[in-house]
Amino acid sequence: MTTPRLFTPLAIRDVTFKNRIVIAPMATYSAVDGIAQDWHLAHLGRFALGGAGCVMVEATAVTDQGRITNGDLGIWSAEHAKPLKRIAAFMKQQGTIPAIQLAHAGRKGSMQRPWHGNGALTAEDLARGDKTWPIVSAVAEPMAPGYIVPQALSVADIGQLVQDWAAAAGRAVDAGFEMIEIHNAHGYLAHQFLSPLSNKRNDAYGGDFAGRTRFPLEIAEAVRKAIPKGMPLFLRVSAVDGIDGGWTMDDTVAYAKALKARGVDVIDCSSGGLVGSATAARVKRSWGFQVPYAERVRREAGI
Repeated sequence: MTTPRLFTPLAIRDVTFKNRIVIAPMATYSAVDGIAQDWHLAHLGRFALGGAGCVMVEATAVTDQGRITNGDLGIWSAEHAKPLKRIAAFMKQQGTIPAIQLAHAGRKGSMQRPWHGNGALTAEDLARGDKTWPIVSAVAEPMAPGYIVPQALSVADIGQLVQDWAAAAGRAVDAGFEMIEIHNAHGYLAHQFLSPLSNKRNDAYGGDFAGRTRFPLEIAEAVRKAIPKGMPLFLRVSAVDGIDGGWTMDDTVAYAKALKARGVDVIDCSSGGLVGSATAARVKRSWGFQVPYAERVRREAGI
């Protein structure tokens, strides 16, 4: 009997996954000041015990301002990396490749946990102990009316954030993770630069395709340099905004080619989320509806 391909090994660079089952990064909003708890070990460990080839830790902020909510994980200091090291070690003990997604929320930061409303923080949230913080984006425009107005990043700010991403990647390597994914999707900071609907800058980091992709490509280059040559680097992108005038599939193919040239190994294709929840998009949904995005990237970008 032939083994289904899903259960066969897959080698990317120097890492071999025992099968092709990858547990996606799923935000759980259960950290304390960005620090992983025993809850995260139990939550993620069960997938490793179940035999997945790779388990990816949820979106983990590269700076404290990069969190979506007060419950987001972070890796902006050595203190934050310590409990993550324990989680990575447990995954390895089960024969699972430990992975982590590095992220920055941008203008989608300082928000409620989903079970409290998934919107802007309210007086009730503050009474519970949640705190607000300044948020940033490509331009000083909120995600929607009623949300915090972000500060537009300066060129110097952008340079610092590129360094922050590289430093976070280095901490992830030191913590024992064997694969890293860069979050460029779902309306978070990198996506805010990529989409013409949210990036209205008139400098080198805005305008045409080359300008809008400049910052995310600088992040990819910096992260690639910060991790071992043999370590796989994934990048998640919203393949389409699903909104008129937004990021398109043609953009994704061109972007994937540029990412491949900078050492990215896998494009993780999602969609939507520029405005509203992370999964909001005007895209018809059915089983496997995002597979054609990945098929086209693989066919036309060779990645």
